[in-house]
Amino acid sequence: MQKIIYYVASSLDGYIAGKNGDISEFIMEGEGVEKYQADLAEFETVIMGRKTYEFGYQYGLEPGQPAYLNMDHHIFSETLKINELADKVRIENRSVERVKEIAKASPTDVYLCGGGEFAGWLLDHGLIDQLKLKLNPIILGEGIPLFGSSKTVSVGKLIEKEAFDDGLQILTYDLKS
Repeated sequence: MQKIIYYVASSLDGYIAGKNGDISEFIMEGEGVEKYQADLAEFETVIMGRKTYEFGYQYGLEPGQPAYLNMDHHIFSETLKINELADKVRIENRSVERVKEIAKASPTDVYLCGGGEFAGWLLDHGLIDQLKLKLNPIILGEGIPLFGSSKTVSVGKLIEKEAFDDGLQILTYDLKS
């Protein structure tokens, strides 16, 4: 089974977006962002929650279309309804077994694109293998927490650390050690 990797930007105080989903304070260009984009090119499968998928609409994503052209999409939602889905897009009911089936069938590790609530649910069920945190040198004070409302305690092992001149760091944690 392939690893499920939660690769996500976060503020120093643990938010993946500010109030009302605002991401304007996050670093959007530079070496660290280029590294992240290159890493994404290696994935062929992405899983995400409904809110994360719909977040893309404000950046031009058309409903039913893939957010990442190189990846098969699995959007976990019991409420999302789209009449026409591209071949690479599926809407899934939230199920531990279904997430495991997707990871087993994927030709590459699986990119967990978020969001916080879905990531928290996956953490609660022990389904996240690795956390790749794009740690931004900002404090937001409020917003969308990294793991939503999850109260699960997990101790990760830092396995890689990259630092960039703009203050961005990419920290990779093994959550299954």
